[in-house]
Amino acid sequence: MDSIRVTNTDGRELVFFCPDVTDASTLKRVQQFTDHGYRVTVFGFRRHRYNSSYQPTWPHVPLGLTSDGRYGQRLGALLRAIPTIIAHRRQLKTASAYYARNIDQLVLAMLARLITFSRAPLTYEVLDIPPILIRDGMASRLIRAVERLCLRDTRLLVLSSPGFHRAFYEAIQRYHGDWFLLENKLHPSISRRAEAPMRSDRGQRPWVVGYFGLIRGEETFDLMTRLAKRLEGRVIFKFRGVLTTVDQARFDEALRRHPNIVYGGPYLPHQDLEEMYDEVDFAWALDLEHTDHNSRWLMPCRFYEAGYFGVPCLAVRGFEVGSVLEQHKIGWTFDTPLEDSLVRFFETLTPDEYDSVLGRLGASPRSMFVAGEDVHRLCGMLT
Repeated sequence: MDSIRVTNTDGRELVFFCPDVTDASTLKRVQQFTDHGYRVTVFGFRRHRYNSSYQPTWPHVPLGLTSDGRYGQRLGALLRAIPTIIAHRRQLKTASAYYARNIDQLVLAMLARLITFSRAPLTYEVLDIPPILIRDGMASRLIRAVERLCLRDTRLLVLSSPGFHRAFYEAIQRYHGDWFLLENKLHPSISRRAEAPMRSDRGQRPWVVGYFGLIRGEETFDLMTRLAKRLEGRVIFKFRGVLTTVDQARFDEALRRHPNIVYGGPYLPHQDLEEMYDEVDFAWALDLEHTDHNSRWLMPCRFYEAGYFGVPCLAVRGFEVGSVLEQHKIGWTFDTPLEDSLVRFFETLTPDEYDSVLGRLGASPRSMFVAGEDVHRLCGMLT
């Protein structure tokens, strides 16, 4: 089932605590909850990202600004948000469900329930396992303990990848409660042209690799710049989105130094995806930022975006996304040393080999990449 829309007739009210009201995943989740009969109010922070000028059309309560990776700043922002929570306690008390994304918002949601004496069930969604949850220092142990304590009073844990449950919540946090897999699939309102433009010039031009979204990971970017140097004239690397953990000066220098590294600027999620993916042959899904945990376990949004628009992914063998690509034979995976493996791949890949994978990807069911019955089941569990 690709899309299920429910008219709100029973007064269900959901409060959604999120780290960024402009993030594409926030927009998608609010629309999904609305589609399934919830009146949604978002209590959310903002971050400076590719969609930072977006103004929500749904009810929302601003909580301030936060930054990626700056945990001290985020703690201060949480404390400054408490007066806002208190000021809206009557609205929070009437909610029939609470939904919190990431550990910061989980703590804030728990506080809101405590202040309002609410008994509304709380759902906790995790899209990434941040490094601070994995480290062995005092702060990391404290945050893991806080999360375990909060999980005791959480109705449901929602994860975007089975790897997160297997490798972290079951193995490290010893969580044995209910959990639900909700992948980073596209909203059912996504559409594409009935006839995608045919690119029949493969083999007569450079291959084009797209990296779209949050541009992160110095090691990932270093690998791409080395590949650009070795594969100049054979491969073009096209970036769209915003830099997070890649240094702006180094990125600009790479653009000047390598004519086959191109940056197309920020983009509007959902709206610009078709045009972006029409211009590339591959989607880069080799995330090397945290290869011993989060990068290894996650299922990136670009897997679903690229798959829906018929673009095969490139990934690391043994990582969660790589295993899915291998299982369905709809992309390519690479062993270490990654640089040499990728150079050999692009030097030897033929148009016929590419078209064979493209054909299998095109025959994949829409439900592999677009949300539907899974969201319907989740919404039925929230209250």
